[in-house]
Amino acid sequence: MNDALASMLRQYSLRTTEDHVNALREILQEVALCGLWRGKFFEHAAFYGGTALRILHGLDRFSEDMDFSLLSPRPGFDLAPYCTAIEGELAAWGFSATVERKTKSVESAVESAFLKANTRQQLLIITAETSIASSVQTNRVMRIRFEVDTDPPPMFAVESRYLLAPVPFSVQTFDLPSFFAGKIHAALCRNWKNRVKGRDWYDLVWHVGRDTRLNLAHLDARLRQTGHYRGDSPLDLATAKQMLHARIEDLDVTAAQADVERFLVHRGATTIWSRDLFHAVCAKITA
Repeated sequence: MNDALASMLRQYSLRTTEDHVNALREILQEVALCGLWRGKFFEHAAFYGGTALRILHGLDRFSEDMDFSLLSPRPGFDLAPYCTAIEGELAAWGFSATVERKTKSVESAVESAFLKANTRQQLLIITAETSIASSVQTNRVMRIRFEVDTDPPPMFAVESRYLLAPVPFSVQTFDLPSFFAGKIHAALCRNWKNRVKGRDWYDLVWHVGRDTRLNLAHLDARLRQTGHYRGDSPLDLATAKQMLHARIEDLDVTAAQADVERFLVHRGATTIWSRDLFHAVCAKITA
């Protein structure tokens, strides 16, 4: 195994097959980021969302998809060259994967692509433990979705952060207050249907526990773009909290726990969850 990949793998506690699969997914994500950096993607876009919090800020839960925002609206943005850059970087480190753009059936501002790779084959690249790889179904496919918002709401701030593996490189990303605005927007506005996204609420608690201040102007812009706030005056913190308190009253806490549990580094971390807890957390938000 390549020394850089071996060093990356040593950062994980590896007890089960799923531990190895989670580690593989994150290594593929970080190699993909390196490919995007080489392809100069971060001259045009910033990394945000749960995977960005995990990789860049140590969020203690795993994440599947990778979310990006262009720095300014750009209709007609072409994701194809960056898919090629990711594929090339993965191949350079010995991985066999395809990255394909998703064909949109409905017009939207989101450009998507999927990284697909045979899980067993890629595990053999990062670990000498053939028993782990052989415990994975032969046809199991790892999928990582990339989404790029080509019409981003304004008022976010970005910063550069550095990763040292597989080689040193930089990633442009939202600052934490802007991350937090996006997470509150998701908690308020995501269409639950039959599946509550407990990951939104886990990340919200994580932000408050780290005293992240809310970028209120960016939250205002996000809510106006999606039609969830139409006030004549700018959104204030009290109104944002009122909206969150109302959303909490509709939250199925048990379903939220079930959604996030498989992503947790420390299982059982949501045992204390309740509507009362979320109301108390909401009260601590600052801007």
